[in-house]
Amino acid sequence: MTEKHDVALRFGRIAATLPVKDMERAQAFYVDLLGFRKVFENGSPVGFMILQRDDAELHLTLQKNHKAADFNIAHMMVENIDRLHDLVQQRGLKVVKRLQDKDYGLRAFVFEDPDGNRIDVGQPL
Repeated sequence: MTEKHDVALRFGRIAATLPVKDMERAQAFYVDLLGFRKVFENGSPVGFMILQRDDAELHLTLQKNHKAADFNIAHMMVENIDRLHDLVQQRGLKVVKRLQDKDYGLRAFVFEDPDGNRIDVGQPL
């Protein structure tokens, strides 16, 4: 089966949306620890937030009954992955897959944010 792609159609950014049980706790983690900045919030109390850092954009959505998935829900490419790994460990977060060099050309690890969302992190070797 051959698929034709509409050449007039162009995609822009796609941002991961992470469900969180506690917006203030999530904001403290992503803003205070990881250095994202809040560029948008909606609701009172806040039910949705957009965070940015460098070329990354992350959306947080308040889901009081959130149960974390047992698979990775976001992938982050970073520079200085060892520093991020240190921050995650200092914060006492769960590291699901240890930091290691992969045969597919990335140094990578997986951790859980304060809401249990699994984040896969990579840096090109």
